[in-house]
Amino acid sequence: MKAILSLFLISAVTIANAQNYPPDFGQPGSTAIPSTDSRFVAWATGATVERGLVNISNPSIMANGSNRASVGVDANAIGPADGSIVSLGDHGTAILTFATPIINGEGFDFAVFENGGPVFLELAFVEASSDGINFFRFPAHSLTQTATQVGSFQTVLATNLNNLAGKYGSNGTPFDLSDIPDDPLLDKQSITHIKVIDVVGTIDPQYATYDSFGNMVNEAWPTPFNSCGFDLDAVGVINQKALGRSDFETANVFLYPNPAQNRVYVQSKNEVNVSIYDVSGRLVASKKSVTSNGIDVSNLSKGIYLIQITSEEKTTSVRLVIK
Repeated sequence: MKAILSLFLISAVTIANAQNYPPDFGQPGSTAIPSTDSRFVAWATGATVERGLVNISNPSIMANGSNRASVGVDANAIGPADGSIVSLGDHGTAILTFATPIINGEGFDFAVFENGGPVFLELAFVEASSDGINFFRFPAHSLTQTATQVGSFQTVLATNLNNLAGKYGSNGTPFDLSDIPDDPLLDKQSITHIKVIDVVGTIDPQYATYDSFGNMVNEAWPTPFNSCGFDLDAVGVINQKALGRSDFETANVFLYPNPAQNRVYVQSKNEVNVSIYDVSGRLVASKKSVTSNGIDVSNLSKGIYLIQITSEEKTTSVRLVIK
């Protein structure tokens, strides 16, 4: 009888706690944002991924010939959410960059997309940076019970989760920069980097990850597959920094052709310096005092690049596609 009463009380507490945060997509009060929502004005233009282990508690476990997640490539996290993902693995990370900084505007400022669904959620912590060095985490909260491990193919309730990417699976989980406590090292009006860190869903204290309130985050685990961990699809921008007079006026600087194949040209009233970065943030080409001759890109592989154009100490960034 005592065991039955205990189970009843645990269930009652769980049900009560489950009402604290918005429910899944399609339910009243949900804050999930589909990728087609008109609020999105831009998407990440750069991505650098550090893969985590297939099973952090046993590094010898292999999947498809590797002990680390291996599905997808970094570039899959660039651009709109389309189902093409990069798997992070246990405690793997991804750092996303943007051609124009994110700002703390009205309501939610950006959203993170995973490829899960309401019957299987994989979660991640999210951090923001305005310099690419100092990162600040959104205060995450998990009310999921920690007495019993959530199994590999089981799920957790969206109503028990807050500020954890993946809460809404293939629909965007939104984030409001106002939720991060103010800090002199974080300029919320110029967020240049977003970091996504896979949650290791085990309740084994040796390997568990903890929310901002000291609770272990219990989710589907272990997932010893090459697609293990958080499957990052995209980061969509809702509130974006507007270019002011101190920036380039769009009428004064043009990059063409885009997509390009052999050479790109910059139309500007002044000479400009051009730097080209790949999706990992590595400088792959640069040229000073670019004039009508443009810049040779024939040696670059097909893909997406970020071009930074500087003139008179003013810089703008443009996404370039090499075909």
